[in-house]
Amino acid sequence: MSTPEIAVITDELEEKRSLVAKTWDLCRRQPLGAAGALIVIVMMVAAALANVVSAYDPELNDLEHMLEGPNAWHWMGTDEFGRDILTRIIYGARTALAIGFTAAFLGATGGLVLGVASAYFGGIIDLIVQRIVDVVMAFPLIIMALVVVATLGPGTENVIIAITIPFIPQCARVVRSSALSIREIPYVDAARALGFSNGRIILRHMVPNVMAPYLIMLTAFVGQAILLEAVLSYLGMGVQDPTPAWGLMLKGGAEEFLESAPWVSIFPGLAISLAVFGFNLFGDALRDVLDPKLRRM
Repeated sequence: MSTPEIAVITDELEEKRSLVAKTWDLCRRQPLGAAGALIVIVMMVAAALANVVSAYDPELNDLEHMLEGPNAWHWMGTDEFGRDILTRIIYGARTALAIGFTAAFLGATGGLVLGVASAYFGGIIDLIVQRIVDVVMAFPLIIMALVVVATLGPGTENVIIAITIPFIPQCARVVRSSALSIREIPYVDAARALGFSNGRIILRHMVPNVMAPYLIMLTAFVGQAILLEAVLSYLGMGVQDPTPAWGLMLKGGAEEFLESAPWVSIFPGLAISLAVFGFNLFGDALRDVLDPKLRRM
């Protein structure tokens, strides 16, 4: 093996060691964030490999094994239709993640566009946009989501829309505050002087500089979206049976079998709590890493 090839291999090994060392140092400095990331990763892997992880059909009724407690065959017991609760929790993670990530991405991205445009153009446009944002933010998240889904009707797509709408003004307000300071930086004025279009200035010079708050809001929104989806499903206005969804499982167990079969509601409730807890911990750690003010403290 020639000397240049050895040098290339050595550089690659050093880069890998450096990446491992940086990852370990980050985990050591942010242990709660690492725990949150681990929860999120396990949840995503379980949802992706649901067909492999579980041997049961999440929608198949087994009337001979209704309301069985946790045992060797059903680790978390069965529900009132004899369906394996662990299987439905694993498949329910797919529903939670699909709705959570989609609603969070659409809401954060819509807020990014609205916030940057409002800060860049300023004047009457900024005034109108911010008054609309104030009106929407005056309503609590759950109230706004309930109003939207009550208007559109239940279903996965309508739940995503109902959760997305309240997220847009929240992200727009945070992004706008960062974009206002970026608008005054000299290179933005230089871009205008060179004749660059507004769209190019926004996309090339302003959006990349507000990605840190955008990513933080995006991560925080996923946990909120999972919780909102569970609430809407629990109220019968979200995902409909027999689709596996944690809120639906909690609804069926908490109302009828809390005393006779508590495992029917306990395990879905733990799944919701753990998922929201994991995303919140990861989002807090991401904020600490990306926020330059916190890095200097």
